[in-house]
Amino acid sequence: MTNPTVENLVIIGSGPAGYTAAIYAARANLKPFVFEGFQAGGLPGGQLMTTTEVENFPGFPEGITGPQLMDRMKAQSVRWGAELVTEDVVSVDFSQRPFVVRSEEREVKAHSIVIATGATAKRLGLPCEHQFWSRGISACAICDGATPIFRSAELAVVGGGDSAAEEAVYLTKYGSHVHLLVRGEKMRASKAMQDRVLKNSKITVHWNTDILDVFGEENHMKGVHLRNKKTGEASELHVRGLFYAIGHTPNTSLFKGQLELDDIGYVVTKPGSVETSIEGVFAAGDVQDHEYRQAITAAGTGCMAAMLAERWLSTQGLVQEFHQTEASEKPKAEQATKKSEAEQESEFSVDATRHEGGYALRKLYHESDRLIVVKYASPNCGPCHTLKPILNKLVDEFEEKIHFVEIDVEQDPDIAEAAGVMGTPTIQFFKDKDKVAELKGVKQKSEYRQLISSNL
Repeated sequence: MTNPTVENLVIIGSGPAGYTAAIYAARANLKPFVFEGFQAGGLPGGQLMTTTEVENFPGFPEGITGPQLMDRMKAQSVRWGAELVTEDVVSVDFSQRPFVVRSEEREVKAHSIVIATGATAKRLGLPCEHQFWSRGISACAICDGATPIFRSAELAVVGGGDSAAEEAVYLTKYGSHVHLLVRGEKMRASKAMQDRVLKNSKITVHWNTDILDVFGEENHMKGVHLRNKKTGEASELHVRGLFYAIGHTPNTSLFKGQLELDDIGYVVTKPGSVETSIEGVFAAGDVQDHEYRQAITAAGTGCMAAMLAERWLSTQGLVQEFHQTEASEKPKAEQATKKSEAEQESEFSVDATRHEGGYALRKLYHESDRLIVVKYASPNCGPCHTLKPILNKLVDEFEEKIHFVEIDVEQDPDIAEAAGVMGTPTIQFFKDKDKVAELKGVKQKSEYRQLISSNL
């Protein structure tokens, strides 16, 4: 589908940089068009969607989780008139004006562009990494740490920066003990985070440690093979989970050959500015910042990018303003509380399509003649937030043809454990008491639709 109009501003990416740019541009009546992203380069909302407590973002003295902060920023941008689509950009053309931005679903022309594609978490590339990915290995402690398989188990985190320290501390809520594997002689984390790790009796730091590989059984890892970099001594560490926190790669493959990038791949911007090598194109957040890489600096550069884009559009005589009525009030956040078995029973109806909780799942498993789609999620899991609107649309599409059950793995850990759930989000499909399919993580809507259609 082609959009025949020319947008004032297209923002590629989300996170604190993209959403802040969208807020400022929307309030300037530019009605920005935002490609949030989907799977390329991570999740809509950026790296904060896989972050636990954010304790240094101004205005939240009690702290706030990364997904909650991104949900608020996103809602604020929509409130002021930004148009968002959860799609990956597959190509951009800076050789013509207006610029052309394409996803699988649409082509959009734009007078100006803000690049906020962020960076992607690195992997170690271990020999057995693929075999045990999502079967013990994870790049997101907040997504997977609460799943039953990791509860009361020994866990390991690899890395030496703030993210690694934060994940190690977070995992102590669930694991019996956490091993922090640091490749050097010291951590790169801030002094505050180092102190938090070193003073925690449930965390052991292993210095000068390389990971050679992981080992385990067919369905789950059992430990890691290690080597001391100083002595060369090899050893085994028996852990049920290995969480990566080893740095990031800028998501700039779309722009190679069109925009000036540095040797590592970050977008080059003018000193003290977010202007790129092409007029009308601006870069914000971690895609151009390899020094600070903080949510607040990303938000700041998002603000700069939007303001400079508005200024540039005005000087070029290209602005088309979209005046709007007063923004509506924000919806109040829902409080997730577990309902008693009696409450679940009183609210249950086999004729309804949507359900939640263990009671509904047990009833439907034995009584339903429909396909049962079960979503296992964690309340602070960023990918779970991403998946929610995708599945909601599909459930509406297959209303009265399926049963959909949501299971909170923190409220119903026994159910998740019995189902063998090792990470969130996990979607399982049941028909006539048999599990016919399982999908882990966030997939394209078409993949879920095909599975549902083929099992009706």
